[in-house]
This record gives sequence, C-alpha cells and structure tokens, in this order.
Amino acid sequence: MSDNTSFKIADVIAPEKLKDMQAVTTVGIDIGSRQSKAVMVSGDYVHTAITASGVHPAQTAARLVDKLLKAASLSRANIAQICGTGYGRIALQFDDIPAEVITEITCHAMGAHHLHAGTRTIIDIGGQDCKAIKVDTRNGRVTEFAMNDKCAAGSGRFLEKTAEMLGYQLAELGDRAMASKKKIDMSSQCVVFAESEIVSLKARGETGEDIAAGVHFAIARRVCNLVNRIGLDPELIFSGGVANNVGVKHALESLLRRPFVTPRLNTVFCGALGAAMIAQQKICGAADFVAAPQQVEVEA
Repeated sequence: MSDNTSFKIADVIAPEKLKDMQAVTTVGIDIGSRQSKAVMVSGDYVHTAITASGVHPAQTAARLVDKLLKAASLSRANIAQICGTGYGRIALQFDDIPAEVITEITCHAMGAHHLHAGTRTIIDIGGQDCKAIKVDTRNGRVTEFAMNDKCAAGSGRFLEKTAEMLGYQLAELGDRAMASKKKIDMSSQCVVFAESEIVSLKARGETGEDIAAGVHFAIARRVCNLVNRIGLDPELIFSGGVANNVGVKHALESLLRRPFVTPRLNTVFCGALGAAMIAQQKICGAADFVAAPQQVEVEA
C-alpha cells in the first residue's frame, strides 16, 4: 500500500451517504499499535495517508497531517476539525486546529457505514486486539460490541510472531497460508503455548504453508467466538490492518459461511474515515456520541 493516495468522494463513499457530506475540510487520525492512518475529507476528494506508529503519537499524527496537506495542496488553516482515535488518541495535540478524540469502536462503525451503508456487522482485527461490532444501518451508530484486548491470540501480533518463526515476511504470510495443502488444527488458545506448538510442528516436518494456514484458522476461530457473542448479521465488513491478510479473510469467511463486503476504499482506513466523518457531523451539530454502546463481556 502506498503511503498516501487521493480518491474522488463519489468513488469511495456509499451513494446513500453522499448527501450528508459537508462542505468543510476535516481530518480523522487513527493511531494504532503498529500502523497509524489518516483521512482528510475536503471538497470532492478523500485523501489518505499511512505510516508506522512511532514512539510519540503526537509526532506521528503531525507527520500524517503534513502528508495529507501536501496531497491536497492545502494549509493547516483549511482544516476545520480533527478527530483522533485508536490506541494513541489521548496523546494527540493540535494547538492551532480544533481537535478531540473518539473511541475507535465508534469510529470504525461510522467509517464502515460510510463505505457501505448497509453494514450491520464489523470484524476489526488490529495489532493488539480484535472486536466484533454491530451497527445501526440508519446512522452508523454502534448498538453492541465484543472485544478481546487481553490476549494476542486473535490479533496481528500473533501473525507477526508466526511469520518470524516460519521465516516469512509478514506481508507474504497470508499468501503462504493460501498455498496450504493440508489441514492442521492448532489446539493452543494462548500465544505462548501456540509458539511452542509451532516449534513442535516444524520439528515434525510440517510445511510452513500448512502451519501458517493452521494459525490463520486458529485466529479466525478466536474471532468467531466474539461474533457469536453478539450475533452475526449481514452485511459484513472486515476492518483493521489484518483485513489485508488474505489468509485470515479466507478463514473467517469459511468459518462464518458469509462473504465480506469489499468497499472501494481499503478498510485499513475505516477508523480514520469514521473519525473524519464524525468531525463533519460535529461541525454541523448532528453528532451526539455521549451514550456508550453495550459491550458483551468476553473472556480472554
């Protein structure tokens, strides 16, 4: 994926939502544990930027804003509002631009809603956690969600560790899993024990592709447990950085027996887009996100 790209709004936003777009420039910034993403909505365009999350979220956010302004040929004075989300949202600071922070679950729901207005269920897998989110199709609000942030077994961190142990690049792990010729069931529900299991499988002579596929299905089963807690309603969208892993996507679709909707914008930007859209709503006085959605308690 390139660092920054620009699209016409009509080419990425759901047709039903185009009428709600405001004639203001807003920015959404999603500071994740591994990657940070930003979206600027301005005029007839949606501009995106992505970078590795640095040690200092405020510096990472400033770098993303500079990328967006360069792509849009605008100045900081043109930005009416910034909304931040993600792990590092609390540290976001802009002295010269109005800014506030919104929970990532709220932002992912709003972003998915604007990419596909019929979205009813979202699976979001990031670097450190995974979530299942139910969405109100009328307004993109969260109605219910389940989250596991206590164990890395259903997150991108597990994939990073697997790639390292198998000698693959993270970007190729999904394709390697898709080349598997044999089903391997991973029994471990903990990353620490799963690492030992991978070592044992390698010693047994199992191929890297087959082990990778086993890991992908183990992650998918973990995530499906979250979905089962809130119930699965089509239409279904896969968001977060792991959404670009074809192996996890295939495993989830196989276990859920439902295909994912494929929006016209990479769903790694769902959270940032949702933050930008909430910023627009706040400017026109249409946003009220005080009430917290119901969370379904999930064991680690």
